[in-house]
Amino acid sequence: MDRRFETVTHLGQGADVLRRRCHGVIESRDGRFDRVRTRRWPKLPSLGGVILFGQIRHRLIAGDRCRLFYDQPRRHANYLAVKYIDSGKGTSYQTFRRALEVLDEIARIKRTDALLCELATWSITREMMVRWGWEPHPVSRWRRHYIRRFYGDYPPRPAWLEEHLAAAAEWH
Repeated sequence: MDRRFETVTHLGQGADVLRRRCHGVIESRDGRFDRVRTRRWPKLPSLGGVILFGQIRHRLIAGDRCRLFYDQPRRHANYLAVKYIDSGKGTSYQTFRRALEVLDEIARIKRTDALLCELATWSITREMMVRWGWEPHPVSRWRRHYIRRFYGDYPPRPAWLEEHLAAAAEWH
């Protein structure tokens, strides 16, 4: 088995895998966390691809599912970058939030100082990002970069995640 491509379904049991791997995809569906798949290479989205194919892809993806691609840059190992979020028109807010909550937990596992992202969609507003704990970084007229800082002070885990971790601990 190629160890560069691993699947983690229990965040507690897979913490060592997540700590070691720099690239991954968080998958959630139907309002629940599904899995994290590690990747050998980071996702390399292009702005042109997002603009040209993003709307079409969003309409074609069926069901309530979300995939969040993240990357731990080699030059900035204390940060995680949200590279791309893939969702469809049937994706619920809860499914989207589950992926972000799992990203927070991966940041906790890796002891990450901050999360970074650049928004290419205007359907996510600045107010939404601020409500979710993100702040503009750096401020620019043309690009929308955001940062969510932790520096050792991570948000409390949601109840579903506490239950998930407790269930994973029972398997040991």
